[in-house]
This record gives sequence, structure tokens and C-alpha cells, in this order.
Amino acid sequence: MTFSAKAWVSAFRPRTLPLALASIMAGGFLAASHGQFRPAVVALAALTTVLLQILSNLANDYGDSQNGADSVHREGPLRAVQSGAITPAQMRRGMGLFGALSLGSGVLLLWVALGVAGAWVFGAFLVLGLSAIWAAVNYTAGSKPYGYAGLGDLSVFVFFGLVGVCGTYFLQAYSQVPTVAQALPWPVLLPAAALGCFATAVLNVNNIRDIRSDALAGKITIPVRLGPVRARRYHWLLLALGFAAAVLYVAFTYHSPWQWLFLLSAPLLLRNARAVWQRQDSRQLDPLLKQMALTTLVFTLLFGLGQVL
Repeated sequence: MTFSAKAWVSAFRPRTLPLALASIMAGGFLAASHGQFRPAVVALAALTTVLLQILSNLANDYGDSQNGADSVHREGPLRAVQSGAITPAQMRRGMGLFGALSLGSGVLLLWVALGVAGAWVFGAFLVLGLSAIWAAVNYTAGSKPYGYAGLGDLSVFVFFGLVGVCGTYFLQAYSQVPTVAQALPWPVLLPAAALGCFATAVLNVNNIRDIRSDALAGKITIPVRLGPVRARRYHWLLLALGFAAAVLYVAFTYHSPWQWLFLLSAPLLLRNARAVWQRQDSRQLDPLLKQMALTTLVFTLLFGLGQVL
């Protein structure tokens, strides 16, 4: 089979990349609000995150095709391996390439952020990075993909929220504060949780859309477990908890009315929640994935700008 740049770009799923970058942006904004912004660290964190997201997308394409979730019953866009545009062997090689690139970028990030100081911190983050690579691959690929056991939501919350935001903040602050404890103030956990909830909401829309095909393939996602009605209530809960976490952060760290700028994103979140509740046809849910991802990006920009103004 000949190389097709168009097929590979499609398999990268560019529309998912802004969502992956949102947590890095949030960590950068929060560090800047405390006078600890380091552009090189944020740039390398963004590069590593993009590479990890592409790896995850390739592994998801490969894994779902091998495990039967990408079948004729799936309502979403046709995948690369499913359509035959990329062979399974080619996809495995692509996964290997982006796994190596992610690891290389991550090690460079740690070297720039931490240097030789704090070897145990370097080691801890290296383990965390290897865990992120493992999670990206084994979501739907591997012998026991955890996404098929309904653990995808937890993984997204942790890596797109807690790890992305807190890790980016910590790597910027570590060399500029006297103690490790001061490198990650506890309130940073709140916007990290907000980003985690919103990223999980994007996955939830995807999984509500694919309830039928996932159930037939034995992919027991949260919506498959809950059913379509309760899965939509769960979506409302994720958005409410994410927004509440941002409100609490401002309440605990208040110093300027600009910090409430993120409230302007509330109508967009409400619009997405109502649309997910009202649209029962799975094919009508697909545009809401992009809408929720872009809403998360808007929220991140408004929240971040509000903290630094």
C-alpha cells in the first residue's frame, strides 16, 4: 500500500489537538499569574502533549479496528484502519514512531525544566511520562485495553486535567521556589479538576454517540453502563463540577474582578449540555464533540487571561 499523507493526517485527528493543549495553556497561565512563567517549558510541554495525543489517536484507531468497536454499526467518521486507508502493520509502525517522539520530547522537557537538580523529581516525572505513553497506547489497544472496561473517563480526567495542568505548573515553578511543596500550591488542583471534567465531557459525548457499536463490541464505557438517559445526566454533572471548581479557585485566590472573566463561557457550556440532552439521534451528536472541545479552549483562554490581567 502506498503512503497517503491525507490518510495519516486524518488519523492524527487534528480536531482533538486543541483540547489536548488546553491543560498546558492553563498551567502556563497559572504560572504566569504567579510570576513563574517559563516559555521554553510550556512550548516543550505543548509539543510533548501533541505527540502523546497523536499517539493516542493512532492507537485508538488501531485498537478499535482490532477489537471490533469500529464496525458498520459505528456512527462516527470512518477510521483509517477500518477503511483500509492505513494497514494495521503501518499503524503499528506509526504508533512506534510517535511513542519514540513522545519519549524524546518528554525527556528534553524534563531536562530543560529540571536540569540535574532534584534527580528524584526528574525520575518521578519520567515515570509519569512513561505512564502517559502506556495510557495513550492501552486505552483501546493491547491485550487488555482499559477503555473497554470503562476506565477511559478516569484516565482522561487524570492526564488531561491533573497531570496536564499541575505538571505544567510544577515544571515551571520548581526551579524558582525554595521547596518542592511551594512548587505546586493546592488551589492549582481546582482548575486542573475543571479541565479534567471538561475533557471527560468530550469523551462522554463521543461514547454516548457510540453506545450501540461499543456495546456490541464489548466496550463497556460509562454511557454503556449508565444507558443513554443517565449518561446525559452525567454530562451535565461533569460540566457543573468543572465550572464549580473554577469558581472555587477564584474564591480562594481572589485579587481582581478580572478573575471572573471565565463566566463568559457559561452560555457555551449550557448550550452544549442542552444539545447533548435534546439530541437523541447519534449522528447529531458528532458536531457536539467539536463544540465541547472548542468550548473548553474558550474557557481556558478566558480563565487564564482573567488570572494574569
